[in-house]
Amino acid sequence: MLRYKHMETVVGRLKLVADEASLIAVLWPGDTPMRVRLEDMREDVRHPVLVEAGRQLSEYFQGRRTTFELPLLMRGTAFQKRVWQQLLRIPYGQTQSYGRLALAIGNGSASRAVGLANSKNPLSIVVPCHRVIGASGKLTGFAGGLDVKARLLELEGAQGRLLP
Repeated sequence: MLRYKHMETVVGRLKLVADEASLIAVLWPGDTPMRVRLEDMREDVRHPVLVEAGRQLSEYFQGRRTTFELPLLMRGTAFQKRVWQQLLRIPYGQTQSYGRLALAIGNGSASRAVGLANSKNPLSIVVPCHRVIGASGKLTGFAGGLDVKARLLELEGAQGRLLP
């Protein structure tokens, strides 16, 4: 059975979800079960993975952490996992377009599929899907809302810093 705990942050109340050994989801207040499918879970505020995830996320929001060191279990299709692994390569404080992300996974014509995979990322913030923006530099879809995406990028100092 999965375990969860809630965490109050500057961008709203997050729900952290873990199995026995790994973090498997960071969910937004308005998340629907269709975006990230999870089985039954129960609250466990002492679960070691959840406690550590909460600590590291707090440090991130305080501007004291730029990378996460957590055991992660990415649950998705092979294509989604490739996209999510590539998201981990986008440095703190920088952004990348969907098209460049598609090129990085070896399929330059898959920017729409990359966008869809990005929208299903169950590990928001930790796997930084908020760092992916439109080719024009415009902010596009984000499960936490565009205002939250803008706040996360501002926190990281990433506004307007598109990777080549």
